[in-house]
Amino acid sequence: MIHFDDKDQNASLSKFRRKEQEYLAERLANKHGLQYTDLSIIPINSNAVAMVPEEESRDAKVVVFNKVNKKINIAVLSPEIDKTKQLIKKLEGQGFLLEIFVVSEESLKNGWAIYKEFSKTEKSEEGSFSVSPERIKEIAESLKDIASITEKVEALINAKDTKRNTTYLLELIMAGALSIEASDIHFEPGEESARLRYRLDGVLVQISAIPIDVYNFILSRIKLLSGLKLNASKAQDGRFSISFGELDIEIRSSIIPNAGSESIVLRILNPESIKVPLEELGMHPKLLTIYQKEIKKPHGMILTTGPTGSGKTTTLYASLQKIYSDETKVITIENPIEYHLDGIVQTQTDEKYGFAEGLRSALRQDPDVIMVGEIRDQETAETAINASLTGHLVFSTLHTNTAAGTFPRLIDLGVNPKIITSALNLSLAQRLIRKLCSNCKKERETTEEEKEKINKILDNIKDKSYIEEIDNTNSVYGPVGCEKCNNLGYKGRVGIYEAIISTEAVEKVILGNPSEREILEASQEQNIPNMLEDGILKVLNGITSLEELESEVSLD
Repeated sequence: MIHFDDKDQNASLSKFRRKEQEYLAERLANKHGLQYTDLSIIPINSNAVAMVPEEESRDAKVVVFNKVNKKINIAVLSPEIDKTKQLIKKLEGQGFLLEIFVVSEESLKNGWAIYKEFSKTEKSEEGSFSVSPERIKEIAESLKDIASITEKVEALINAKDTKRNTTYLLELIMAGALSIEASDIHFEPGEESARLRYRLDGVLVQISAIPIDVYNFILSRIKLLSGLKLNASKAQDGRFSISFGELDIEIRSSIIPNAGSESIVLRILNPESIKVPLEELGMHPKLLTIYQKEIKKPHGMILTTGPTGSGKTTTLYASLQKIYSDETKVITIENPIEYHLDGIVQTQTDEKYGFAEGLRSALRQDPDVIMVGEIRDQETAETAINASLTGHLVFSTLHTNTAAGTFPRLIDLGVNPKIITSALNLSLAQRLIRKLCSNCKKERETTEEEKEKINKILDNIKDKSYIEEIDNTNSVYGPVGCEKCNNLGYKGRVGIYEAIISTEAVEKVILGNPSEREILEASQEQNIPNMLEDGILKVLNGITSLEELESEVSLD
């Protein structure tokens, strides 16, 4: 006797019909040249749904599922339905920019279900997360270290209603990053899970592994918040903000295709992190005195050099804040504008509006001080040089490894060697190194090999006043790890620096198309320690460890 399992049969039939609905919706989208999506697998912004009353939404067969400023994403059963057309026209008449997606009827039901959740859901401003003061206090008290963040993230991942928890999971992940002062959040998907990591003081630390189905919700939510295309598997960049108490923190999102999925990096642009006074960046007091003298000159050029992530932007912003006054007009040309500075005009370049064009436009605005985000071509270099020679103080960055490398690099870009030293006041090179945790760092004896290397470096410092505060080289401090530093042994970062001033000796060798070594030799009379020497001074003063210094510069 054959038994039929009606329950399984009905489930299979229901699954087949749903699949057929999605197929037909996708075909209809292609027919009308529109995008297709499935509202059952992406997060829905409840504030966006609330734009249209439930009765009107159901009547017109639509759901507004995301809203960022004046741009809205709207799901429709068919663009040919009269009431759908009327609602679209009404929204466009209100000044909204619509991106239309075709969906199935089951998708619409997922959207309409949100109306029942309004009484349970804490609303947030469009394109941002708004966190109540009570919620901030709760998060701050519970997320004290990496271990507590991992524990709470994994608890939420394991909760049943994954889709509805996506916003809260993102809130937790980002609040966790803010609580330990991480600079970036990395999501790296694999076949079964996505690795979640924070960049903390320049180093990536593991937080959790997120199941791939949960990660897909997060990916869609971040795309919606950032105003990016949902169905486009290509490199995309966007922004959104977090209202975190009194702070509006911008998040810069970068999404690139990854095998079978897409990888996300969220850059946290916390305005508090840029408010570092010039005096606290880590320059040795003697170099700081020289640098402050150069940036207070009425004209000329200051160039900071170093790889990506070496703190060049922080140094430039600290310099601008140091010299800014009500009598000074300051204009910046950046790509992108990472932090907004009060009282300063900031412009952003794009594919059609480059640094050179931005600089020429800025010069027509009667500025006293100009900051150019980066010099990367001959036109920008020559325009910046000419600006510095015509009564403007110009700050910029250049990709070289050393201060001495600035001069050959400018020559390579096509700048006339005869005018480089007339325009360039000072070239500064820098790196960022982690500071030892002041709560748990431990003193240890140096080995004979380490002592030999340290003494050799100290002997090269010509101005011995730099090392007067050094007692001996018999011991240094190393990392241990405690609750205050997330058991990493390090807390915060500090710069190591070197600089070259455009002196007569440097000017003489410039004309001969010199190498870095020749520039370095010509600058020896300036007696400014190089980055290695500056780093060793910080090691011997217990600020950082030998191991950390060696991760940035070679001790040999």
